[in-house]
Amino acid sequence: MFQASLLDDDTEERGPRPLSSARRTPLAHGAWVDHLPSWIPGADALFERLHASVPWRAERRHMYDRVVDVPRLLAFYDEDDPLPDPVLDEAKAALDAHYAEELGEPFRTVGLCLYRDGRDSVAWHGDRIGRGSKEDTIVAILSVGTPRSLLLRPRGGGGPTIRHELGHGDLIVMGGSCQRTWEHAVPKSSRVTGPRISIQFRPRGVR
Repeated sequence: MFQASLLDDDTEERGPRPLSSARRTPLAHGAWVDHLPSWIPGADALFERLHASVPWRAERRHMYDRVVDVPRLLAFYDEDDPLPDPVLDEAKAALDAHYAEELGEPFRTVGLCLYRDGRDSVAWHGDRIGRGSKEDTIVAILSVGTPRSLLLRPRGGGGPTIRHELGHGDLIVMGGSCQRTWEHAVPKSSRVTGPRISIQFRPRGVR
């Protein structure tokens, strides 16, 4: 069961916090990460709306010699699709404005993942389908719901693993060479019981 944060204020209507207050951490190989806790006010109410209204789907994928269930539910909004909540339009507009100079283009697509409990996860990977395999890019992730660990490590090893606990409106933005030279994952957890939704903003041609 999802438990709302005591710090989340749903009573005041206001937009996302200024992205200028995000903390940037330079990483090896030309990668960087911006982190801004509690970026979206009213994040718990946003979680409830998305959980109820998004047309979540289950997927199965080939892994080695068998087909397995993807351990999370998914939804995807292409660049011409209306987003499922006005708050996501506000978030996208704020991200577009703040990262326009570095990215050189707007964010185009929005993907959502629903981690139903601690058994849902995503393995180590980078967003290297398409342009992310050979170009620097920026991927922004907004998390609402129960906090989960997002781990980052250099691709191929040889460096420390970085952990961020993300939920209740927290934002993490991976930029530079991060998708090519680093990997990220949301591991399974025996301690987490509540659901979390990850909302990924990406430019065209990055998956």
